[in-house]
Order: sequence, then C-alpha cells, then structure tokens
Amino acid sequence: MIMDELARQVKESSIKLAAAGTELKNKALAHIAESLNDKKEEIIRANREDLERSEKENLPAPLLKRLKFDEAKIADVVDGIYSLINLEDPVGKTLLSTELDDGLELYRVTCPIGVIGVIFESRPDALVQISTLCLKSGNGVLLKGGSEARETNRILAGVIIGAAEEAGIPSKWAALLETRDDVNDMLKMDRYIDLVIPRGSNDFVRYIMDNSRIPVMGHADGICHCYVDEDADLEMAVKIVVDSKTQYVAVCNAAETLLVHERIAPEFLPALKKSLDSKKVELVGCPKTRALIPVEPATEADWKTEYLDYKLSVKVVSGLDEAIDHINAYGSGHTDSIVTGDREKAARFMDYVDSGNVFWNCSTRFSDGFRYGFGAEVGISTSKIHARGPVGLDGLVIYKYRLIGNGHVVEDYANRSRTFKHRNLHREFKL
Repeated sequence: MIMDELARQVKESSIKLAAAGTELKNKALAHIAESLNDKKEEIIRANREDLERSEKENLPAPLLKRLKFDEAKIADVVDGIYSLINLEDPVGKTLLSTELDDGLELYRVTCPIGVIGVIFESRPDALVQISTLCLKSGNGVLLKGGSEARETNRILAGVIIGAAEEAGIPSKWAALLETRDDVNDMLKMDRYIDLVIPRGSNDFVRYIMDNSRIPVMGHADGICHCYVDEDADLEMAVKIVVDSKTQYVAVCNAAETLLVHERIAPEFLPALKKSLDSKKVELVGCPKTRALIPVEPATEADWKTEYLDYKLSVKVVSGLDEAIDHINAYGSGHTDSIVTGDREKAARFMDYVDSGNVFWNCSTRFSDGFRYGFGAEVGISTSKIHARGPVGLDGLVIYKYRLIGNGHVVEDYANRSRTFKHRNLHREFKL
C-alpha cells in the first residue's frame, strides 16, 4: 500500500478514535496486555531471530542489549500497560470555562492531536509504550522502528493493532512502517500527519527537522549539566554526579558537563575523580580544573558535545551566575541539576536555567516519563511549544474551544445592544 493511502486511512480512523470513551480505550489496553502474554512465545521467537541476525551483522553490544525482548521485558511492558489503564484519561478535560454573556458559554477542552508519526530506536519495548500511549490519548499512530528489530516489531504491531480492533477500536488506527523510503514519504504527508516525534541520533533528528513541513517534537541533543555549588554536601554531590554520568551513559539525560564552584573545587574534584576513575570515566577540564586534578584539556567543542559515553567535561566557575550563563550558552535545554544546601540559590537556578527539566539535589537521570509517573513517554521534548520535557499522555493532547449559545450574534455586541460579561464559570464542559 502506498504511503499516501495508508496515512489517509490512519487519519480517518484517528477522527473516530478521538471520540472513543475511556472505558473502550481501557478495555482495548487490557486486551492488548492479555494478547501480549498469550503470544509471548511467538514474540520471543521473533526477537531471537532479530538478535541472531544482528549478531552476525556485528551490531554493537549496547544495541544488542536494547534489542533483546525476553519474557522479563514482556512482563515489564504488560505491567506498564496496566499502569496506563489506571491513569486518568487526558482527553475531555475542561481547562477553561467562561460565561461570555448570559447564555453564551465558552469552554477550552482537551482533545487528541490526531495522527502522530513516531520514529524510534531498536528497543521493541518502545513500540509497545508508544502505541499504547497513543491509544490512551486517542491518537492514530504511524510507527517506524529500527530495521534490526523488524521481526519483533512486526509481531508486536500485529498483536497490538489486532487486539485493539478486536476490543472495538476503529480499524487502521495504527500502522507499522518498515523502510527508509517509508520515512521519507511520511515526512511529506503533512495533509494527514499532525506531528512527528523522532527518537534517534542527533544527525537523524536534525535531518527530520530539516526535511518536513510537519511539526517535529523532540530533541537533537542532550547536553545536560550538573552544577556543584559551594554550599553543596560533598558526599551527596559525588553520588549525584556519578549517577548522572554513569548510571547509563548512552542516553539523552546523562550528564555531559560538570560545573564546580571555585571555593569547593579543591576538595570536591579529587574526591569525584576517585569515584569516576573506578567507573572508567575519562575527564577533560578547563585550566582551573587541570590545576587541581590530572586531566586532559577541554576544548571549546567539549562544552557543546553530547558524548553518550564514559567521558565528562569539567569547568570550575566563579559562582552561580557563571554556571547559569554557561548552561544557557552551551546546553540543549534538556535537563540540568544544581547540588546545593542553599534554597535561594536553588530557586535562582531553577528560575534562570532555560531548560525543560531543572533539578535540585538529584540526578539528571530522573528526567524520564516512567520516573515522572507518566506511565511511559514517547520521547523528551526540548521544544517550548505545546509540550516540554518527557512527553506522556498530557503531551499527546491539545485542546479545542467549544462555544455554546442561544441565537447569539456578533452584531448585537458591535452595535452595543449587548455587552460581554466574561465571568469565570468554574464548570466542567457538558452538553
């Protein structure tokens, strides 16, 4: 089937899905969870085929680890679906209610975005999370996973789409894409697709942003910072920085640059280096850093680099204002954390750092939809329009205005025979 026809079908189904009630969507999610359990042997068999082929193709070990989809992973995604069922439906929430005049009532009510195209990495669990989040939020979805997971993605998509339709969800609400040509074609489908969410390398995300008229929600870089203030607890600071950098290095919310107040640096940096040495982390630093610990020099490019590896750039700063200026100059607007015992400094950091996620005394690795209690996420956005940070259910809805009148016409207000009252109703929308 050509992409234009496929996208059109998903668009038509998305309009019907948008009106689906919470009970129907939750019923479909429960049926998906049951079907995944029922088909787990077939799913594992398909995944084993992907793993064997990818090993022969010399896929790097970290990617092989992410590709593996065994019984434990299936149990995890099924648990995630049941958690999603228990979350409040994001569709149909009244955000504003105003009485414009007697008998003329305006409501702003949440609704699905429409059709979302999601391009994601090799993890098969991402397909389950993305498709079920879209279903719960009432959106149609076009799914494009990595070619290394093609057999796993095929069976997962078949199970999920089929189970949802058996439960009464409109047919063709979701579809799986498999080739690079499909992606290029999808980027031209602005008539049918309302939003693209890419998850992948920086170069790939930038390619998507540069080659489509469809709005793109995502992030091209994850240059995250930890700032250790002079009032930080040293032991706490070491623990937070080590976790931010090493808990999982190949992710967008891992710290890439460390900023340290000059007064605490002589005591803090040697203690940190000892801990990071045990984790095999390579450090590069500014001249002030190199005067305190033996590390290679950092270049201007290091402050702009997302390493996604066991490497950390370090800069000694004069204080909070210099740290904030550095983050706003070199950061990617993703996640930045301050470690300090001073509440006022923490508040200033959170107010002035221009990022989607700003933390006080905790690891940057908490920047995650599951950890935020969103059930899961379709990605993390550094955009300032519509959704920012981990994008869960609330990030997959927009809103529409609903106006209820009784023969009201604008001419009456233009000739001043009637006047607007604009009273807040504090009322849920209901016909």
